[in-house]
Amino acid sequence: MIAFVSGPVAALSPDTAVIEVGGVGMALHCTPATLADLRVGEHTRLATSLVVREDSLTLYGFADDDERQVFELLQTASGVGPRLAQAMLAVHSPDALRLAVSTGDEKALTAVPGIGKKGAQKLLLELKDRLGEPLGAGAAAAGRGPGPAAGEPGWREQLHAALVGLGYAPREAEDAVTAVTPQAEAVLAEGGRPPVPQLLRAALQTLNRAR
Repeated sequence: MIAFVSGPVAALSPDTAVIEVGGVGMALHCTPATLADLRVGEHTRLATSLVVREDSLTLYGFADDDERQVFELLQTASGVGPRLAQAMLAVHSPDALRLAVSTGDEKALTAVPGIGKKGAQKLLLELKDRLGEPLGAGAAAAGRGPGPAAGEPGWREQLHAALVGLGYAPREAEDAVTAVTPQAEAVLAEGGRPPVPQLLRAALQTLNRAR
């Protein structure tokens, strides 16, 4: 098993990071939150989980070991594969998922595309004794910092790709990006970097209201 990869970031796309390891570029599927903290040319270390299928080997990358552990624990529930597990982590942090499960918060789980009311109830039962209690880690930084360097996807591209990856039509994704643009522009006006994870949650809320 590949537990982690370490090396310079060779390339970034809206849903993938390519890390150079020993002269080989390794493509890792990552959540918007993980990708938002990466910079082309800078050294990084990502925890990884290798998903083996008969016709494919897919490597998923995570900001830390805790996120990787939650990704793997989520897949122990029936009906949860790697794509849905990653979608859950795209919408909620590991601690937010622990809190939702420990408090029986169906609404938090149904905010994830692909999870309905019955599915959420089933997941709450199956995961209750597996994820544990929230660790109480500090909230992620609010997105302050430099903007993306040349060649890196901007917040619009990241957000649009994340929504399409979660199963929404490109037009729906475009409308959701437009809806949260004022929030992003407010951060830009103050010299900050739009926080893609928070924008994704806000975009999902607009999509849920529209349906």
